[in-house]
Amino acid sequence: MSVGTLCNRTTVVARRGNSVVETAKIMRENHVGSVIVVDDADGAPTPVGIVTDRDLVLEVMAAELDPDTVTIGDLVARELVTARETDSLWDTLQRMRTHGTRRMPVVDHQGHLVGILSVEDMLELLAVELNELARVSAREQALEEKMRPAVR
Repeated sequence: MSVGTLCNRTTVVARRGNSVVETAKIMRENHVGSVIVVDDADGAPTPVGIVTDRDLVLEVMAAELDPDTVTIGDLVARELVTARETDSLWDTLQRMRTHGTRRMPVVDHQGHLVGILSVEDMLELLAVELNELARVSAREQALEEKMRPAVR
């Protein structure tokens, strides 16, 4: 299964120039704890970072910076790790683990944003698959019991 089949294609974005207050309002309106920071390249959003509500609290509020003057671009410091929509889930999970990230923007072959994949998305898929595996095992056991000769 590829990342593109599992990722959430509804993403919430902010531009580098957005203030922290603007971004906090975007998060509140969309009931999310993070936004993908994008630049518009070739007329399409290209991810450059992720900012979380935790980033806003620790990097701005706790540092007593003026949230009206700090831009989201100021908070995007490290290189963003992305997944291509054609990447395998297993390889992407390994990359998420290696980089210590819980959310990964998903891009197309041109690097434009197409979705986001979270650890929770993968856990949900794994739970469904494990449930199916348990059902197969239970059915096999029931069939074996039915086929077993009666002991007298």
